[in-house]
Amino acid sequence: MTKSDFSPASRAANQPASFPVPGKLDESRSRREFLAATLAWGCATLATGAYAQEAWPNKPIRIITAGAAGGTSDIFIHLLEARLRERLGQSLYIDNRPGAGGMVAAGIANQAPPDGYTFFVSNVAPSAIGVSLYRKPSFDPAKDLPAVARFATLSNALAVRADKGINSVADLVAYIRANPKQAFFGSAGSGTTSHLGALLLGQRIGVELTHVPYKGTAANLNALLAGEVLFSMDNLPLYFSHAKAGTIKLLAVTSASRAASYPDVPTMQESGIRDFDIYSWFGLSAATGTPPAIVNRMGLEIVNALSDPAIAARVRGIGAEPAGLGPQAYAAFINAEIQKWAPLVKLSGAMVE
Repeated sequence: MTKSDFSPASRAANQPASFPVPGKLDESRSRREFLAATLAWGCATLATGAYAQEAWPNKPIRIITAGAAGGTSDIFIHLLEARLRERLGQSLYIDNRPGAGGMVAAGIANQAPPDGYTFFVSNVAPSAIGVSLYRKPSFDPAKDLPAVARFATLSNALAVRADKGINSVADLVAYIRANPKQAFFGSAGSGTTSHLGALLLGQRIGVELTHVPYKGTAANLNALLAGEVLFSMDNLPLYFSHAKAGTIKLLAVTSASRAASYPDVPTMQESGIRDFDIYSWFGLSAATGTPPAIVNRMGLEIVNALSDPAIAARVRGIGAEPAGLGPQAYAAFINAEIQKWAPLVKLSGAMVE
């Protein structure tokens, strides 16, 4: 791996500029996109007989998530739920389908009816990493699950149990070197940022770490709390309440910049781990074949919701950063993320059949 593979030097906020990404989209472009989406929604509804006769939505909307109940995906849906219910006139219900780094949930969304009532909480694991992780995937999340909107970006965090007496990254590295048989780390599943980020740490310090995959972020958190693993490097919001309660110690955030919610927690780079800039993102994608008018309408509602100061404050309150993108911009972002992660997946040797 070369320094340019994960160099944070020129990355703008929440965008990995080391790779061919679309760049930080300005607000005027977003407004133009949403105005176009609104017009498209009206025109397409009139032009499509099935949807002209029966307004969408007229029943509850299913949201498939890739983790167990209480995971990061659930957290974001709950933050947006009240606003979407108000705007759409229908309730949302979460269908938790953990497994295979999010590919199980993505596969279910791929097979769902294209009627506009099934969506999938897309994230970096299945929608970007998974494209390179599987040698012979039965579908491509980036192409087969239409991008609706990005919710937020967030750093991962390197965490240990507070009672381990490990207070810094240097302490953890020293402990691993002295106790190599205890060098177990948990992840939310193979091919997730919690998996590949920890592998990158092992490569940077020259130590082979033992991976213990779990079915989702909530299960990974429970394993850390139970002492089944030495550390984990999962989404920062997952640790929020436990860090506040003092049961978990945050050693570092994995992004190039410190997290606004935890300004006293150093970055991995500040802690002596060179060229380390890993962050996650979450959004919504639609079931395969969902009419574009519905995709655009849902995308418009989500990005407008994230622009509400109260909702944005709640997102920041869990350690994430609101980063709304509409359908076209989110699709471009996903494609750029696929290119970003492909080299690390290959280097990790984690590719599966």
